[in-house]
Amino acid sequence: QVQLVQSGGGSVQSGGSLRLSCAAFRFPVSRRYCMAWFRQAPGKEREGVAAIGSDGVTSYADSVKGRFTISRDNAKAMTLYLQMNSLKPEDTAIYYCAAELKPCGFSSGTYTYWGQGTQVTVSS
Repeated sequence: QVQLVQSGGGSVQSGGSLRLSCAAFRFPVSRRYCMAWFRQAPGKEREGVAAIGSDGVTSYADSVKGRFTISRDNAKAMTLYLQMNSLKPEDTAIYYCAAELKPCGFSSGTYTYWGQGTQVTVSS
């Protein structure tokens, strides 16, 4: 059974940086897949932040372009990362990693596998 285990996150002041990690266990990396980061702020819908496909192509939400970088490490267990720089208070949310055996997209409903979520808080 596929399992996504997140780490990282925390609290930082505006302009600071954080890195999120997501280890994927028993995920079939030999197949076409997409891994992504979503976030959900209080009272708001879950939104896609960044995604990376099995071909290495990345995509970002306009709100984080130039500040966030998604990457992955295929060694041993697949690990997904989200490097977040120049953080703003509006980036405050619970961040989730997600994975699916489909081409990438930012529709949360198409993802089957989810991490447990981690809080990111940015203070002004």
